[in-house]
Order: sequence, then structure tokens, then C-alpha cells
Amino acid sequence: MDEFDYVVVGGGTAGNVVAARLSEDPSVTVCLLEAGPSDVGDDNVLRLDRWMGLMESGYDWDYPVEPQESGNSFMRHARAKVLGGCSSHNSCIAFWAPAEDLDEWAAGGCTGWSSPETFPLYRRLETNDAPGDHHGRGGPVTIRTVPPKDPCGAALLEACAEAGIPTAPFNTGTTVVRGAHWFQINSDENNTRQSSSVAYLHPIMGKRPNLEIRTGVQAKRLVLEENRRCTGVDCLSPDLIHTLRVRARREVIVSCGAIDSPKLLMLSGIGPADHLRAFGIEVAVDAPGVGENLQDHPEGVIMWEAKQPMVTSSTQWWEIGIFADTEPGLNRPDLMFHYGSVPFDLNTYRRGYPTSENAFCLTPNVTRARSTGTVRLRTRDFRDKPRVDPRYFTDEHDIRVMTYGLRLARKIAARPALAEWAGAELAPGPEVTTDEELFGYIRDTHNTVYHPACTVKMGAPGDPSAPLDPQLRVKGVTGLRVCDGSVMPHLVAVNPCITTMMIGEKCAEMIKQGV
Repeated sequence: MDEFDYVVVGGGTAGNVVAARLSEDPSVTVCLLEAGPSDVGDDNVLRLDRWMGLMESGYDWDYPVEPQESGNSFMRHARAKVLGGCSSHNSCIAFWAPAEDLDEWAAGGCTGWSSPETFPLYRRLETNDAPGDHHGRGGPVTIRTVPPKDPCGAALLEACAEAGIPTAPFNTGTTVVRGAHWFQINSDENNTRQSSSVAYLHPIMGKRPNLEIRTGVQAKRLVLEENRRCTGVDCLSPDLIHTLRVRARREVIVSCGAIDSPKLLMLSGIGPADHLRAFGIEVAVDAPGVGENLQDHPEGVIMWEAKQPMVTSSTQWWEIGIFADTEPGLNRPDLMFHYGSVPFDLNTYRRGYPTSENAFCLTPNVTRARSTGTVRLRTRDFRDKPRVDPRYFTDEHDIRVMTYGLRLARKIAARPALAEWAGAELAPGPEVTTDEELFGYIRDTHNTVYHPACTVKMGAPGDPSAPLDPQLRVKGVTGLRVCDGSVMPHLVAVNPCITTMMIGEKCAEMIKQGV
């Protein structure tokens, strides 16, 4: 039986930040537990241009979705099983969240999370090569702008401008509602990903005797005493047989992500009472919001055969973003595209659509989707995958935005600037034109940008739908916080990885301040 001041369960995007920041104080001890392997020296993980090979690999929990009435039931949610979590698994697209998103959090009862209060944390975490006094120059996470080396991508930006979408850099401190540009990415000049593990843990490994990092250790349940105080976590030991209890004198911080954090809470008796009782789990805290409010960025694809040879090397093959508003008066974009310099036939080829090895694509996604879903237990066995039901496209708003996106993509591809690049439309094909046909294609072939969030949301202390208070403390339990993308009350309108690191910074700051 081991004992530390703080135990962080999950060495992911936010958990590593918390462990690194708390262990800056040599008077406290910290244990970080990660179910997956270490990423140290592993080029499969560290080389950013290999990221697509990580999906459905041994580094992936690979969660299927429940059958979807309005979406693609074949879809799977990639969740990283490696130190660094999804920051070790994704394409490292780096965004500050729109100020409007963070201010919405604060206005909804999450005091302390407004943009004036959280923007300094983005500055603290980054070393950014973009201009602007708001940017950080000495933080652990290297963020750089993608070099404009892809000629098809350059032509795409010209085509966007011709279609009324101006070239506008990102992360300037002002929200881009309508604009396109090369992404910023958290990657160094050698194209080594700057995950939370690379940025926060690798430089201190073996140098802080008060920090212990254990990999290959999967959490089974949290330890709750009779007074509903969390005092530790029971884990499956690396021998895959015995249970190891790791105790926390001060706090346990759960950082397992938007699918596994609610799962661990429910296995520990914190969740919707009727659901827990159905599996014979003793209810410690009836928290109906645990596993509710699942939000994501659903993603479609439209793909063209390229008339010229596409690039054969790239930082991460998805180097340009396009934002648009589908109706007037929006203060944030409701539509985003990623431009891929590679074919993206993950869900189209199996449906009979043609493909090509020399193709490019645009992937419209709904940035503020209104369809929400759930994460539920499948059984009481921690080894079983939970039931993930995003309920994609159950709100008409999401269907409207996505079909608008396919039509806008066609308008961009038809501009003169892309005439030398855009060949035949491979999927869905030019014959698919009506709203019904376009949505039929979306329903059958859509994917996700792999941004599940909001399943253990924070909210006002009196909000019964929010399992957490604004300090990320689990209501009804002492000594327990959650810190990862699940705590967002609303999913931000951009790729959320850097915001999840910011949440880690905020959590560590609050703990240090005794809040």
C-alpha cells in the first residue's frame, strides 16, 4: 500500500499538467497513474506525421459507438492508451479557445473561468512563435505556425478568399468567425509532438524525487470512506492479477478523459443512482449529470481527386483550417473545415464511394453541435468498454450546418484558384445535390474530430445537472476533483487540446491556492 499527498489518475492531456505543476513544490508528494505505456523514445507516438497510424492500434482504447438512429453506427472513438493521453495521439492542432466560449462558461455559473481569468494560463503554458504581446514565450509547450509548403494548400487559401472567406491568422486574441489559415501546432522544429507528456514530464523525469510516474496501471475504482471522503484509488497492478491501492493524503484528481472519467466515477458509486443500482453498485452519491451532456464535433468529408501530385511530406497532413458562419449575427463560427492533403476514405470506401491515393479533402464539422449524448456502464467490470452514445444529428441544427458545409466546400473547390488542383469529386460525387441526398451521405459516412467532452461538467454549486463545482471538486465528496475535457460545460468551438492543458493549469493553481 502506497501513500502520497496527491494521486493523479490518468497521465493524459490535463493530468500530466497537474502532476508536473503540483510536484514543483518539493514538500508534497505526487503519484501519477497511467494505464498505457510510456511514450519516452517511442517514435510511433513522438513523430507527429505518424499520428494517423495510432488509431485502432495498441495505443488506442478504440471505443465503438452505440447504434445511431441518425448517424454512422460504424464509427469509433479513438481514445489514447499511452502517456500523454490524446495529446500523444492527435494531430496537435493548437488553439486558444474563443473568448466567447470561456465567457459563456463563466456566465453559466463557472466562476473563475472567464477569458480574462483563463487567457493568462494559455500564455503560461506556451512558447509561441506567432506575433502578439498576449502570447507566451517561455512556457513548456512549443507552439508554431505550420510552414506554408503545400502548394495545393496555398491554392486553397486563395480559393477561400475568392469565395469570401479571407485569409486570417489564428490565435491572435480575436475570434475568427469567417477566415482561413495555416494552423498552429504544438510541435517542435523537428516535428516532435509537444504533448503534455513531452512538454511537462519528459524534462523532469528522474529529477524530482517527490514525483512518481507509473505506467501500465489501470484504475479499477476510487476508494471512498464512510464519510464520503476519497482517500485513494484501487488499480490493477502490472501483473494483471492483483489489486494495488494507492492512497492520497490530500486529494485524488481523476484525469481519465471524457469517456473514462465518468466510467470510473460510476464504478465507484458516483453517478445516476438508478443506473448504478441496475449493476449492483452501491450508490455513494446520486449524481445524475455523470455521463450526461456528451458533446463532440461531428465531421463529414468531401474529397476530390487531385490533378497534380500532392505533397509527399507534411507536418501532420491536416495543415489548414477554415471557419465560417452559416447565419448572420454569430460571434463564433458554427462551421469549421480541416483541409487534408491525403485521401480520407475511412468511412466512404466501405460504402462504395471511389477513392484515390492522390486526393485532397475538406472535412466540415459542426463546431457548436446541439446533439448531446451519454456515456454509460456496460457492466460493473472495469475491464469492459462503456456504452458511448453520442446521438449524432438528433438535432436539426447539426444537419443544417453540415449540409451547408458540403455546399460551401463545393463553392470553394469551384473557384479559379483551385482549377489546377480539383479534379473529379470522389465523395459524395456531384450527382448528390438535394438536402435529403446530402444528409443521407452524411448519415452513412460521417466521422468525428475525436473531441468528446462535457460528460462530468462543472457548474454552479446549486446546479443539479453539474457533478462538479467551479473548482472541479466532485459535489458530495471531499478530496476528489476531475480535471480533463469532461469538465467543460460546453465544448469549445475549436480543437480543444490546448484548452484541456489550460484546464490542467487552472486545476493545479486552485489546488496550490487551497481553493
